[in-house]
Amino acid sequence: MRGKRETSRIEMVLLAGTPFRSLFSPGAVAAPRRTATAPPPLLFRRRSPLTGALLFLSLGAVAGVRSLSSAQMESGSTTVPSVVVYVTVPNREAGKKLAGSIISEKLAACVNIVPGVDSVYWWEGKVQSDAEELLIIKTRESLLDALTEHVKANHDVPEVIALPIKGGNLKYLEWLKNSTREN
Repeated sequence: MRGKRETSRIEMVLLAGTPFRSLFSPGAVAAPRRTATAPPPLLFRRRSPLTGALLFLSLGAVAGVRSLSSAQMESGSTTVPSVVVYVTVPNREAGKKLAGSIISEKLAACVNIVPGVDSVYWWEGKVQSDAEELLIIKTRESLLDALTEHVKANHDVPEVIALPIKGGNLKYLEWLKNSTREN
């Protein structure tokens, strides 16, 4: 096309090295020039597994995942309203023990244990900081109260935070339903 500048392969490689946020900033029109001999910086730097999990959850959709609204989940006979529950635990051993008991009781279909979570919080009148592990629990919405009671029986003041699952892979949501008890 005449009048439009074509992007060369080298420029596309260099653009891939541009920090993600600068690709979408209002003033960013073109990637900064770099020499072809210097390798471009990484687009995504290695972060903790929690960063990746939270990024995935916040994006909300992934190519190839069929969307399923909560209204469809309620009316459909193959799935049930479901939640993702976050629970922090003090260490790996406690996380494995609690995850095992949750699954044994069929209170959840799956528990992910995410290591290396640094928690900073207000407790007993001052700022506290602890290294913890994060449990990401997928279960039926109807089991949330029973799950919360189970966690409370195994933890002093547990974090139990539930987020609704608004959609996702239909086969996974069917598996979640079939892997948990009814109540």
